[in-house]
Amino acid sequence: MNQTNRAPYFFIAPAVILFLLFTAYPILASLYLSFQRYEGGSYSFVGLANYSRLMGDSIFWTSLSNTFIIFIFQVPIMLILAMILASVLNSQLLKLKGFFRVSFFLPAVTSLVAYSLLFSVMLQDNGLFNELLSYIGIGPIPWLSDATWAKVSIIMAMTWRWTGYNMIIFLAALQNIPEEMYEAASIDGAGKIRQFFSITIPNLKPIILFAGILSTIGTLQLFDEPFNLTSGGPGNATMTLGLYIYENGFEYFDFSYGSAVAYVVVVLVAVLSFVQFKFTGDKS
Repeated sequence: MNQTNRAPYFFIAPAVILFLLFTAYPILASLYLSFQRYEGGSYSFVGLANYSRLMGDSIFWTSLSNTFIIFIFQVPIMLILAMILASVLNSQLLKLKGFFRVSFFLPAVTSLVAYSLLFSVMLQDNGLFNELLSYIGIGPIPWLSDATWAKVSIIMAMTWRWTGYNMIIFLAALQNIPEEMYEAASIDGAGKIRQFFSITIPNLKPIILFAGILSTIGTLQLFDEPFNLTSGGPGNATMTLGLYIYENGFEYFDFSYGSAVAYVVVVLVAVLSFVQFKFTGDKS
């Protein structure tokens, strides 16, 4: 009987050990590291000094501002496009639905480095984007060398990659909405647009919240696109919190300060997730 009671613990032990070693320990170690400073060949406890340093760090505030600008524009655009695409691809009238679903989802499984380099080439002054714009009398646009357009470039790249991912999430939820609800609405005279706002969106509310929180976490940790497309430039115009953490840790080897910035990101994720739950979650 005792062996039977202990058996489940042996099965879950590998997962628990891996979690403790590679998730729990790094989280706690980096938190402790954020209260230390490397001086004279060893770490010493300095309390909140690293967090106080953040208050006067202009690059930190720039990276925070850039991250929020990208977040405010990119996440709503991506989620709205994903919802529209999911609704279209859920239509019974559309042919080749499997082909279109795979096509839109494909960017999500593309290598981060590969797609960033692809966009980097296409966004050059003589790249594909400017070549296409020249045919309608626009351009050339300094996509990667202008502060504003560099942010737009990152938003475009992220939207291209992640819209299809969120589309699949919405599509799975749409297929769980009973068709009878739409039929009843049609009988009552509701058009497609009214059905979308009165049936689709209310039923997708928990999924919209889920996708919004995932997108918030991903955007606040944004690293690959600015690192590969602009390297944080021009003039720190695309420096994000994720890229700033990397620079402090692996270029300046200031792991203590990098850990402090990382925990600012943790707090921001928690606050924004709470706000999303408060305003879009179930109020019952």
